[in-house]
Amino acid sequence: MHMFRLRTHVLSLVIFAYFATGAALAQNQTQPQSTKPPATSTTKMEDVSKWTQKQWDAAKAKWSEEKAKWGDCQKQSTKAKLSGRKSWQFLYDCMTK
Repeated sequence: MHMFRLRTHVLSLVIFAYFATGAALAQNQTQPQSTKPPATSTTKMEDVSKWTQKQWDAAKAKWSEEKAKWGDCQKQSTKAKLSGRKSWQFLYDCMTK
């Protein structure tokens, strides 16, 4: 009878440890960072100044298909005397609103 209780306790501890570590791992997992620019339909604000040149070029290529809007956004950026990465956030906001 003593052996049966010991096995039950050990099994209980093993099951508890299994679920406890699984829950801890699930809480600590992070989403892999995407190398693609976000979809333009997102409502989340992106910090595009941290994008790579490749990400920025891909976004520009997509947005340039909307010629009128892209041209207007670029004119506003030039008028505000923004250039380089400083203009990226403005152009992103302008194209995604």
